[in-house]
Amino acid sequence: MQHNKVLILDFGSQYTQLIARRVRELNIYCEIHPFNKIPVDSESFKAVILSGSPNSVRGEAVLHPDLTQIRGKKPMLAVCYGAQYLAHFSGGKVAESNTREYGRANLSFVKQDDDFFTGISIGSQVWMSHSDTIKQLPTNGVLLASTHDVENAAFKIEGEKTYAIQFHPEVYHSTDGKQLLENFLVHIAQVEQDWTPDSFVDETVDALKAQLGNDKVVLGLSGGVDSSVAAILLHKAIGKNLYCIFVNNGLLRKNEYSSVLEQYEGMGLNVKGVDASVRFLDALEDISDPELKRKAIGRVFIEVFDDESNEIEGVKWLAQGTIYPDVIESVSATGGPSATIKSHHNVGGLPDYMKLKIVEPLRALFKDEVRRVGASMGMDKDILGRHPFPGPGLAIRILGDITREKVRILQEVDAVFIDNLKSWGLYDKVWQAGAMLLPVNSVGVMGDERTYEKCVALRAVESTDGMTADWVNLPYEFLQKTSNEIINKVKGVNRVVYDISSKPPATIEWE
Repeated sequence: MQHNKVLILDFGSQYTQLIARRVRELNIYCEIHPFNKIPVDSESFKAVILSGSPNSVRGEAVLHPDLTQIRGKKPMLAVCYGAQYLAHFSGGKVAESNTREYGRANLSFVKQDDDFFTGISIGSQVWMSHSDTIKQLPTNGVLLASTHDVENAAFKIEGEKTYAIQFHPEVYHSTDGKQLLENFLVHIAQVEQDWTPDSFVDETVDALKAQLGNDKVVLGLSGGVDSSVAAILLHKAIGKNLYCIFVNNGLLRKNEYSSVLEQYEGMGLNVKGVDASVRFLDALEDISDPELKRKAIGRVFIEVFDDESNEIEGVKWLAQGTIYPDVIESVSATGGPSATIKSHHNVGGLPDYMKLKIVEPLRALFKDEVRRVGASMGMDKDILGRHPFPGPGLAIRILGDITREKVRILQEVDAVFIDNLKSWGLYDKVWQAGAMLLPVNSVGVMGDERTYEKCVALRAVESTDGMTADWVNLPYEFLQKTSNEIINKVKGVNRVVYDISSKPPATIEWE
């Protein structure tokens, strides 16, 4: 089945992924591409959206897309920078705003007889995020909406299906943003809403059958959502030719190795558990630097995986749970190198000497779509609802060097925290949670004795995709009970703190 596709041209906006997510929520397939790398098959896209940008159309670093095959030929929606670009280079005028136009605003004028604003009225809240403003509309521009401070908040080009807005419909603060996108894509661009989990499963299984034939595939299971959904899709396509390996690196949560293997037993998968915990912990001895920890874990993982895959005669493919954010984050919107915050222990596959081809059945999906696909295949909700867990495991939640005793302490602390979240009905309201073992001892008193023991930090965040996250305001009563239980039950800990940092500026993990 060939879906009607929407092309999103990225000019480096922090919100570009949100545009794609909102479009996907309308059951419409879309792809993000850098503004200067328009796909050669651009004819296959039924509509185009131009993203925002941190750049200014008035500056020296103006980003120029080649719109010759798009402008006037396809329905186009220009957002923020895109709107300013259309105005500035098409007979209009863009100038620096007298006031910083950032945050909530309300529409004070709406041209309601235009299909673009069907169902959206005066007073609708929108989200502004720009320092330039459109002072004069481009040639043939028709005003569609204004706010109190921004006269030209939305316009269209007469004679074209070209629309432009100064605000961001993709963010939650724009209360009618989804309706606006639906008006443009469904009613104006006539894009069909046929991108559903069921259609993805059917098409992906058929594509995997054609791609893999009777070849054997090896997949490293982590117990997480992505690898589990990838495994079920591959199993539907090739059955017994899929070989799953679940490696215990000694840095999993308490009892996680056995419990995850038990979860997979009833799923019909061919899963082999490999306990390599001693090998990993020995490799981490005396290493404190977080990047060196990740590299050591990655190296041992490859060695263990190589040993196990060599025992599968004739295996030709390595399956990975790569998802769409992994794909688009590896391509800079401006064509330059992307900043590396931290390395990932298994991104990019295995070394060339393994001679395995890569298959990535989830590379078109966002995280929430992966969960919906898993649900459509009837997967266990406990697996689909499992919090993300870092590939290097507790190694990056133990700040400083790794010892077996520190692993034990953190596993015990983490178990109390996670078990309490579940028993209090809070687990499913949190996107990710865990405990960090800090490299400091603090003075305490237990009974009549002075103690000098470890401090742990609890972390719980809410998010949709991990790109941004906010700390969760857990009930004081919950934190009090959890803190008391950790200090009373876990030998070696006498102080518990709660992390109330958001991402950005902090990251979710501490290393």
